[in-house]
Amino acid sequence: MWERTLQDLIRGLRANKKDESRFIAKAVDEIRKEIKSEDMELKAGAVLKLTYLDMLGYDMSWASFHVVEVMSSARFHLKSVGYLAAVQSFDQETDVLMLTTNLLKKDLTSTPADISITLNGLSHIVTPDLARDLAPELITMLTHSRAQIRKRAILALYKVMAQYPEALGQGVARLKEKLEDPDPGVVASAVNVLCELARRNPEDYLTLAPQLFHLLTTSTNNWMLIKIIKLFGSLSPFEPRLVRKLQPPITELISTTPAISLLYECVHTCIIGGMLQGPSGDSLARMCVSKLAAFIQDVDQNLKYIALLALVKIVPTHPHLVAEYQDTILASVNDQDISIRMRALDLVSAMITPDSLQSIVQQVLSHLVPDTSSSTLPTAAQSLIQHTVPASPSTSKSHVSPSQSPAYRIVLSQRILTICSQSMYENVTNFEWYLSVLVDLAHVANVDIGSQIRDQLVDVVGRVKGVRRYAVKLMYTLLCDDAILHNARDEGSCSEVLWAAAWICGEYCSELSDPQKLLPYLLQSEIANLSPEIIAVYIQATSKIFGYWAAEVAQRWDNEDLPEVKSMVDLIIGRVREFVSNTHVEVQERAANTLQLFTFIQADLNAYRPKPVDNPFAEASSSFDPMASAEPRFPKSLYLLQPLHGTYELNPVALSAQASVPIPDGLDLDSWFVPPPREPDPEADPETRARKARKGKGKEVNGTKSKTNGSNGVVLKPLEDDAETSEERLQRLAERRERLRDDPYYIIDDRPSTPMRADDLDSIPVVKLEGMPSLLSEVDNNRIPSLREDYTPTSFVIDRDGEMPEGAVLPGLATPASRDSHTPTRTSTPMMSSFPQYEVLDDEARTSTPEPIKVTRPKKKTPGKKLRTPKSLPEVSTSP
Repeated sequence: MWERTLQDLIRGLRANKKDESRFIAKAVDEIRKEIKSEDMELKAGAVLKLTYLDMLGYDMSWASFHVVEVMSSARFHLKSVGYLAAVQSFDQETDVLMLTTNLLKKDLTSTPADISITLNGLSHIVTPDLARDLAPELITMLTHSRAQIRKRAILALYKVMAQYPEALGQGVARLKEKLEDPDPGVVASAVNVLCELARRNPEDYLTLAPQLFHLLTTSTNNWMLIKIIKLFGSLSPFEPRLVRKLQPPITELISTTPAISLLYECVHTCIIGGMLQGPSGDSLARMCVSKLAAFIQDVDQNLKYIALLALVKIVPTHPHLVAEYQDTILASVNDQDISIRMRALDLVSAMITPDSLQSIVQQVLSHLVPDTSSSTLPTAAQSLIQHTVPASPSTSKSHVSPSQSPAYRIVLSQRILTICSQSMYENVTNFEWYLSVLVDLAHVANVDIGSQIRDQLVDVVGRVKGVRRYAVKLMYTLLCDDAILHNARDEGSCSEVLWAAAWICGEYCSELSDPQKLLPYLLQSEIANLSPEIIAVYIQATSKIFGYWAAEVAQRWDNEDLPEVKSMVDLIIGRVREFVSNTHVEVQERAANTLQLFTFIQADLNAYRPKPVDNPFAEASSSFDPMASAEPRFPKSLYLLQPLHGTYELNPVALSAQASVPIPDGLDLDSWFVPPPREPDPEADPETRARKARKGKGKEVNGTKSKTNGSNGVVLKPLEDDAETSEERLQRLAERRERLRDDPYYIIDDRPSTPMRADDLDSIPVVKLEGMPSLLSEVDNNRIPSLREDYTPTSFVIDRDGEMPEGAVLPGLATPASRDSHTPTRTSTPMMSSFPQYEVLDDEARTSTPEPIKVTRPKKKTPGKKLRTPKSLPEVSTSP
């Protein structure tokens, strides 16, 4: 009978690719018949074919017993087939492994050839039970007369000790003896096994140091030297004396060896073993860095990768040595291999110092600048050369710059922000430069990094007071640039920086040289393309900047300024009105508030009448009419907005402020804010109520039963409370309004419901708050002109601590001062605490300071409503 061999099976598979599954099914059926044969040759051939099919993914676990039968064959070539099939198909869950214990013991005492294949097979199929049963035999075989057997036994013993740790004690002692074996192969095997074992518990193998050091200084086998050096790298942290002992031989190896693998292992061992510390380690560190720098310039990408990894570990101890190769390292940031680029970025981040920050950031930032060379069209001569000269395969491919990848660009952008802001900007010496970098990054990043740039801008300007003037100037140019505004809806436009620009210009508007020139840019129609959060900040910044500019105009008031102020107010009202009906609640709220404030200012400006020009008789006439000198020369509403925004300076918040907020006394987070609804009363069932009504319990409050004639009899109505009279209802409403009178979040309008004319300003109660500077005389502009000149401070002070919440107590920190004692620090313009004086006319002629007036509100008389006594504002007065 003719049977297929393994070669026939392979040829058949190649010839039946279109119907491979059918061919294999037929072949397996033939194998099932052959494997049951009594002929061991035929059985071994069937097992060999099954092993090949198992490599293709077909299951052969059903033939595991037949594999054991072939393993037990007395002929070597058949036994090797059985062990090969066992290595390929057996695992920890194979049930026939328990039948192989005696077989393995027998083969381990057979001929050297049988012992070799047995040791090889055992190292793959060993289980905890087999390891326990065969460990004594393997330890005994370490003294075998043949070096080949000893070497295989050492390697197999490692797998046995991994499955049966109880054999470590006796096994390591024998391995220590094998370090002095006359055969180099046996010694190398012992070193290899010890190196693997020492990774788990290095301190247990310190006693092997003398023998290993002798091998290090006498052996010429590079492979074994690599293993010994690795082993010493694991032992050195547990024995400091090894560092001094190992420095001379390792330094000699680094200087003389031509083997790249051995050289890298020596450098790596010096790093992880602490050999670069101390005065004697400086020269060794310099040598290691120079060798690794040569790896970076090598064409082998693997050498570049491992060199960058090793340099990252050297930077913390010897940054000045790595900095000498800064240009070489930065060249790897634009490598075609993404893994090398990422390792180069890690190294660059670790190299940052105050002296090298600017140069490194500028070079990293240059990788984000788009390459314009690829967009230029070739000349006619270049096109002719390209078509006449055949291009090589390497040049015909168009290489795309790695910096064009969005994922890599966002990593570059985030790395710039990280290295500059680490440890609260400890490496930044010039914050004007850093703000310029942030603005440049917003223009060239082309990825969604705008929110992080925004946070950095606001944080830097809030913490570094010396950079605010430059920041306002820079943000002014950013708001005037239409590039980001027009592309706000594009992906990667970084339009979030406009949020920071508007906020900074609004918060520190006193640094603006011409505040009114910025308002049209904040109100242009294109801002509707921005996100609602940015629009809300634009509206708020508009109010702040106008309030500051209006107060400044009032100080140097000239009647010729009135048309400019009116036109600016009209512009703001016209643009803000478009956002009053915005769907975003914050935009709608800020627009509505701003619109109402500017409507009031507009009405006041329309009612303002310029004062006559001063004449020689003004001083004489003022003595007869003292009220004339009390009237301010400018519209009073110009001071309406500035006190709302500029009373206190906004300071940075401490990093631990949130965690330091004290828990208020009496706070119970487990109690209900709103009590849950009551559970339904089981007695509220209609049948229950009907029974109670029949017993006389269903009476109403007035003593009468409430019933309705229905088709099924009397239907009782549910119980109701006493009907509320109109007087009681009015009294309840009056009590509710009295309770809400002092509620700051509830607005009460006690005026009559009749509409008031928009320009009826006399009905608005006006008061003067204490602390206002006098406006009776001409106020000099005490702004220092030199403050608006550009200059660069010699040093920047960073507020790293920030403000803490009131009452916060931290270990080692003093309790912060109360906010009530905080004094506003704005020095460019005198801070107005309230509005200027308003004139209140009276029938009596007064020549002295009048008594404080009482501001009352008209009340609508309602029957049954309590009458409130008009309150007088304490310390509130007006001057005629």
